[in-house]
Amino acid sequence: MEVIAVSVDSKFVHKIWDEEELSKMTKGGIPFAMVSDTGGSLGKIYGVYDEASGVNIRGRFLIDPDGIIQAMEVMTPPVGRKIAETIRQVQAFQQVRATKGAEACPAGWEPGQPTLKVGPDLVGKVWKVWKPTE
Repeated sequence: MEVIAVSVDSKFVHKIWDEEELSKMTKGGIPFAMVSDTGGSLGKIYGVYDEASGVNIRGRFLIDPDGIIQAMEVMTPPVGRKIAETIRQVQAFQQVRATKGAEACPAGWEPGQPTLKVGPDLVGKVWKVWKPTE
């Protein structure tokens, strides 16, 4: 898994942001690369570039090793994201990929929990197999 942060800010702004902000919230700063998307080229490709304000709206894209977007989430700045949910989703996509699609991970699935065996026998019987915790 590779994580890359992208914004329209320059590499200099990223450096200061990491040193003055992120390193105080996360020991050692963020452990992944930050890419400068000056002009919003990547943001335009992914549909998150706000032309009027000249910034990328917060977006999260999970892209598999084949380059296929498996999940995406776009949020406005007032609401933060939860990294634990992103990690859970990555683990679920990795599980599904490892089984070549023979298994599915239901909502809220965590590593170590049962998966669903995909097939006609599952239709109308998910409730028998999957007992979500509330």
